[in-house]
Amino acid sequence: MMQLDLQHELSEQLELKEVFSFNIGNIKFGFDESTVVSWIIMAALTVLAIILTRNFKVTGEISKRQQLMEMLYEKSENFFKGMLGEKVEKFIPWLMSVALFIGTSNIIGIFGFKPPTKSMQAAGAMAITSIIIVEYAAFKDKGFAGRIKAFAKPVFIVAPINVLDVFTKPLSLCMRLFGNIVAAFTIMELIKAVVPWVLPVVFSLYFDIFDGLLQAYIFVFLTAIYLQEAVEEEEPSGKKRKKRRWYKKHKAQAH
Repeated sequence: MMQLDLQHELSEQLELKEVFSFNIGNIKFGFDESTVVSWIIMAALTVLAIILTRNFKVTGEISKRQQLMEMLYEKSENFFKGMLGEKVEKFIPWLMSVALFIGTSNIIGIFGFKPPTKSMQAAGAMAITSIIIVEYAAFKDKGFAGRIKAFAKPVFIVAPINVLDVFTKPLSLCMRLFGNIVAAFTIMELIKAVVPWVLPVVFSLYFDIFDGLLQAYIFVFLTAIYLQEAVEEEEPSGKKRKKRRWYKKHKAQAH
């Protein structure tokens, strides 16, 4: 019975119900829960940003609210500057926006909404968008010919593997984000079935808040590393080995 209930709950959570639709001629446009909740999150974050940044000053005495916002922004910016080079620092605001959106999407379940990241489509869209930005940075930095040549490094025989890597990166980002959110939900349902009192509340705080924010951090952290790798220049072998060890160490921590 517990197995059937869990399967039913999991299927219910993963099912994307249509919220509304309309027709233009013979074409139907439907909008599911993931899309609508994503719109709600974007609208809420936009309104919140307008409220928090209202009446900000460039000169003169500033309010405590502005001091707090500037401090949070500087802390976030310094975090990314620690891993990104000058060539990709311009993407820091975008990385911050992605972190806010994914983090809010992951924890919105505590307000009764279905998290968009429980949808493979939403997680996949975020991952594909990230890799498009990464490839844009690579082509912008190296030029078309330089980017194509980069696929044949260190030797031309690995070119197919390097091309395949462009497609496996978004798949990895998508499956990591989607898989962890679904896994957290499955574990919570098992805990509720075995210990229905007190313990589920404690674990809910962990999975709905801490784990949700952690997954947002991992997503943007890996995207930032991909951006840095996309524009890095050829270096002497000693420096290259040192940087490669740095990347491996931080990727292992992210996993």
